Amino acid sequence: MTTTEFIAAALSEDVGAGDFSSLASIDADARGLAVLKIKEAGIIAGITLAEEIFRFLEPDVTFTAFKKDGDRVAVGEVAFEVAASVHTILKAERLSLNCMQRMSGIATLTNEYVTAIKDYPARILDTRKTTPLFRAFEKEAVLMGGGVNHRMGLYDMIMLKDNHIDFCGGIEMAIAKTNDYLKANNLDLKIEVETRTIDDVKRVMACGGVHRIMLDNYSPAQLEEAIQIIGGKYETEASGGIQLSNIVDYARTGVDYISVGAIIHHAVSMDLSLKAKTV
Repeated sequence: MTTTEFIAAALSEDVGAGDFSSLASIDADARGLAVLKIKEAGIIAGITLAEEIFRFLEPDVTFTAFKKDGDRVAVGEVAFEVAASVHTILKAERLSLNCMQRMSGIATLTNEYVTAIKDYPARILDTRKTTPLFRAFEKEAVLMGGGVNHRMGLYDMIMLKDNHIDFCGGIEMAIAKTNDYLKANNLDLKIEVETRTIDDVKRVMACGGVHRIMLDNYSPAQLEEAIQIIGGKYETEASGGIQLSNIVDYARTGVDYISVGAIIHHAVSMDLSLKAKTV
């Protein structure tokens, strides 16, 4: 889904047969000015998307941004100012706010995790635990917060998780069949395989044919042992049960990536408001 398709569908859901509140109370040719006010400190995200929403409704809108996506903002600051038809402003208001509040919450939480391990080389990864049809924007917000995107979907990376391995009949079989499939279909995709035990790691090392090893639900001590066994031959990713309270314990093991689904699905929306600017 393109950004334009998303905006069209989202506005159709919200506006429906018409914005009758505005149609009933505001003259069709009325012009207005509105400002996006910051009511909570954090990392702002979604300004570019907000501008696209306004321009979808009115291509010649005057949109003046005072902040850019990824900026740290404080309470009382103004992110942007928009001059347009009042009907445009009122139609775009809720969609713009919903998107920006969600994205800013994700960017802010991601940045908390990134900041917590700034003294270590590990990078924070997102997951596919996202809102349907809003994934691209949520993952964009992760980047704005300083994180790194994992795969976008099921199509851009091979990820052999526990269910794939169990249904297939084991780690060795899953890796072998995957490599055969990629070769037969002339596909250039990286392979990540999930491990649940130190024995799993040893089996992957004996088998080879992967790019990254996921170490799922390992304690920091187990993670350190696994990383020593891997010895830098493959990328490593820690996953499962990792929170702000313990992430440093995982980062100091030397793991390359730490995936945290919570940076998206546990993010709390930032408090923002779009207010008419009267002169």
